[in-house]
Amino acid sequence: MDHRNNKTTTFGVIIGTRGIFNAELAAADRAKLLKVLNSEGFGAVIPDEGETTRGGIETRKDAALCADLFKKRADDIDGIIVALPNFGDELGIIETLRRSGLRVPILVQASKDEISKVDIHSRRDAFCGKISVCNNLYQYGYSFTDTAEHTEDPDSPVFLQDLRRFAAICRTVKGMKNARIGMIGTRPDAFQTVRFSEKILQAYGITVVPVDLSWIFARARGLGDGDVDLAAKVEGIRAYGRIPDRIPREHLLRSARFSVAVERWLDEQECTASAVQCWNSIQLNYGCAACLTMSMLSNALRPSACEVDVTGALSMLALSLAGNRPAALLDWNNNYGNETDKCVNTHCSNFPKDFIADEVEISELDLLGEDLGRENSFGAIKGIVKAGPATFLRLTTDDKRGVIKGYAGEGSFTDDPFAMDGGIAVVQVPRLRELLGYICKNGFEHHVAMTRGQVGSVLEEALGNYLGWDMAVHGKNQ
Repeated sequence: MDHRNNKTTTFGVIIGTRGIFNAELAAADRAKLLKVLNSEGFGAVIPDEGETTRGGIETRKDAALCADLFKKRADDIDGIIVALPNFGDELGIIETLRRSGLRVPILVQASKDEISKVDIHSRRDAFCGKISVCNNLYQYGYSFTDTAEHTEDPDSPVFLQDLRRFAAICRTVKGMKNARIGMIGTRPDAFQTVRFSEKILQAYGITVVPVDLSWIFARARGLGDGDVDLAAKVEGIRAYGRIPDRIPREHLLRSARFSVAVERWLDEQECTASAVQCWNSIQLNYGCAACLTMSMLSNALRPSACEVDVTGALSMLALSLAGNRPAALLDWNNNYGNETDKCVNTHCSNFPKDFIADEVEISELDLLGEDLGRENSFGAIKGIVKAGPATFLRLTTDDKRGVIKGYAGEGSFTDDPFAMDGGIAVVQVPRLRELLGYICKNGFEHHVAMTRGQVGSVLEEALGNYLGWDMAVHGKNQ
């Protein structure tokens, strides 16, 4: 099952207006904004044009009508756009928000005045009105998102970029609230680094759902050869990457059974991400590696972290939501010669196929395979991560302070060579030494989640501004 986020993002729309300004300008901007939303495939919840004052929100009556509509459509609304074609009425806007009861991301947009059109019939004063609206949002305790420019027209290219970014923020906030993380097995006893607080996560609405590996093994072994999902999974694995001829068919079937058992359990528990005990019980008691299962899940935007790193899985989930593409969990693993802004991020690995430059090789674990037996270790994903922009994120629970904290930043995957087995990424991060010092000083794990593309500003807004987590942005406020 592919869980890529194809659901339409829907915005509640508030057109703030004030009667002393030209009503035609407000009506025109309303139409422009709705046209842009429609062209991007976004939904809009907004009162009909004839139901309120000049199609906008100005009076208490307007606010009550719009708020009631938002209440009725609350389950559909992912975020709210406050648009100011003119100075707007700050009280009408704040009253709409207050009465609606919604606590979703808010984008504040204000339209530009033209230098040649500031006569009494053409002026907007939205430049000033935006400050007043934001002042009220602050007074009432509403977090909100600003646009790149203080004023920008609803049909401008810069607003389109802001709109797309805001949609990603809304998607991330909604997906992280009430997330359910499947914890499959217990952490390897050598890895105290991935310990976390279930209670702190639950305080933020995030539920951890545990299951014993033995239960998954039993379901996997119970799958008959005629199982439809098993047959589909075998074909899916063959299409996913190159399997060396030396690998017996039974090893492939064993991995496929494990994948089907895990996916069915995640579906039953409605989990959006997972963390798996990937060594050494599965190799010794079942006879395969978990990497392939995790890789295919992550590639379908169902992030799956190794070594039962639950907050690592949460980090992957945030990245997948922000960029709407797969995330991986990597180790900050090796220096890259004497280049201080480069390092090597690697794992055994469970990297999603989306990360790998060339064809994925699916074969045995190397380092662990030497210890646990290669015959028990089929399922590792091997390849070099392709060059391009990257975003990194690490979330964790700080038990001493009782909070979720994290760091995020942007860098790039390079095409520099590195002769190591498994999944390999040579990563370049400006001022890397400062970042590593911050990681060590603040007790973060050696694991970090990464995705292709740059979505650092989305994470900063979604996790810091709206969810209220203690976020550091590399190079900005760490």
